[in-house]
Amino acid sequence: MAEQPPQYAIDAAEEFNRRFSSDSAVAVCGSSGATIEIELSGNACSSCCLYDYVDDLILILEARSECPHAVWRLDQPSPAEPRCRATIARLGFLSEIARAAVAVGGTVDARRREFESVRGSEDAVFSELCFCILTANYTAEGGIRIQRALSRDFPAARREELAAKLKAMGHRFPNKRAEFISEAQRLRGTLCSTLQCFANGPDAREWLVENVKGFGYKEASHFLRNVGFKDVAIIDRHILSYLAANGLIDPKRTLTKRRYLEIELLLSAIAAKLGTTQAELDLYIWYLKTGKVLK
Repeated sequence: MAEQPPQYAIDAAEEFNRRFSSDSAVAVCGSSGATIEIELSGNACSSCCLYDYVDDLILILEARSECPHAVWRLDQPSPAEPRCRATIARLGFLSEIARAAVAVGGTVDARRREFESVRGSEDAVFSELCFCILTANYTAEGGIRIQRALSRDFPAARREELAAKLKAMGHRFPNKRAEFISEAQRLRGTLCSTLQCFANGPDAREWLVENVKGFGYKEASHFLRNVGFKDVAIIDRHILSYLAANGLIDPKRTLTKRRYLEIELLLSAIAAKLGTTQAELDLYIWYLKTGKVLK
């Protein structure tokens, strides 16, 4: 539900308009939780310096609120609609993440190096693929425990054999996960070379979602992070809970593909503000929510 914009945002818009009245104007359209909706008009919308104008507004917002802000969404103007709208996120929790980075930075750095080393081994990459299949609607700890016990079985064990072993180890969905791992066996031997074809995580993720049964955007992003990609977000319940607690999202909204990519833009903006990657940001938030740095 829309709320009355905070006074500092209204004051910041007035200051922006005083400074840039000959070129552009900004209006605060609304607010929800820790987000502010603005509309920008004037020469800025047809200028190659659009992002510079928005950055100027961010600096004014930060000076007036003494709190970090970042652009979450920015709709590009068109000939039919010369105005542009943007959503700006108030990031009052950045200091908390920064403290987490100090507390577990060494552990996260070691984990990052571990992830990067995996991509050189076909067996290790396939094992991570199966791990990420297992953790969907399950727990990371449970997935790690099963991966350690059954990693040698993943490449060639029959579906029925895998299902029996997963059931014996207490997996919630032994039959369905055994089916997915069995289906994925056809990819073993080509995963490393296939991943090398992609210049970035988002493109690789599209291929994975299309070709790995049981993979949605979260599972594909998890796998890519675990084999060294740094530019995709693992939007699980811990991340959603953290963002919701800080007033940035509604946790009740369905996580469609469009919504996933929208939240990923927010996480990318947060990571950029912190000077870190989405892969590392995920581990820091996980630590804040669970007290653990897993994978």
